[in-house]
Amino acid sequence: QVQVVESGGGLVQAGGSLRLSCAHSGRTFVSNVMGWFRQAPGKEREFVAAIRRSGSSTYLADSVKGRFTMSRDNGKNTVYLQMNSLKPEDTAVYYCAASPSTSSWPTLEKSYSYWGQGTQVTVSS
Repeated sequence: QVQVVESGGGLVQAGGSLRLSCAHSGRTFVSNVMGWFRQAPGKEREFVAAIRRSGSSTYLADSVKGRFTMSRDNGKNTVYLQMNSLKPEDTAVYYCAASPSTSSWPTLEKSYSYWGQGTQVTVSS
């Protein structure tokens, strides 16, 4: 059984920073790619970032490029989302997910097999 658990959310002022963590367990192939999604109130869940198992390659949504970075520590089975220069529009529940994808960058929810419960990020203006 694969478990995905996010942590690190909270309340921060605009311009501030937060780092989200995501601990995952289970067979390694199911986490070939780890991704972050977010869902703001009244909106659909959207892709934020993804990282391959090697950790050498990441893919970021245009809305967060230059502000967010993603990394992973395979020894700890943990991925991170460093969020800088936060804006009120970044307010959302952030979800971590695991994908067995070995080809193109998975940016759709259906490409991910396992999901965490989400962690709230609130950015005040």
